Amino acid sequence: MKENLNDYQARVQQVIAILKAELPSLFETDLSYDIYTKDIYFKDPVNTFKGKLNYRIIFWTLRFHGKLFFTKIYFDLHDVRQTATDIILAHWTVRGTLRVPWRAKILFNGYSTYKLTPDGSIYEHIDTWDRQPSEILKQFFRSDGT
Repeated sequence: MKENLNDYQARVQQVIAILKAELPSLFETDLSYDIYTKDIYFKDPVNTFKGKLNYRIIFWTLRFHGKLFFTKIYFDLHDVRQTATDIILAHWTVRGTLRVPWRAKILFNGYSTYKLTPDGSIYEHIDTWDRQPSEILKQFFRSDGT
C-alpha cells in the first residue's frame, strides 16, 4: 500500500511539473495531453464539455484567437500545488493587448482546479475567473484594461 501511495505522489508531482512547464506558453504551444483522461470534464464561465478531443479543441481555439485578436497575450502562472490528495490548484492571470487602434488591454485572474483519478491523471478541470465574462468583454472597449 505504501508503494502505491509513493507511486501516486510521484505521478502527482510529475503532473504538477508538466502543468508548470506547459501552462505559461499555452497561447503559443500546444499542451501534451497524456496527463488527462480521455473523458476529461472541463468547465469555465463560458464553456462546459467532456472529452479529450474537445479539450484539445479549446486550447487550439485559445491559441488561434490569441494570435488573431491580440498583439500580445500572456498566461502568467503564479502557483501550482497539490491542495488535497486528489486536487491540484493553479493560480494564474491572463493579460494582453488587443489588436485594435486604441490598444485595449485585457486582464483577469483566475484559478484552475484539477481533480485526479486514483492513478494521478486529471479527469476534471474547472476554471474560476475573478470577473464575469461580460466584465472581461467590456475591457475590449477601454484603453486602460480596468
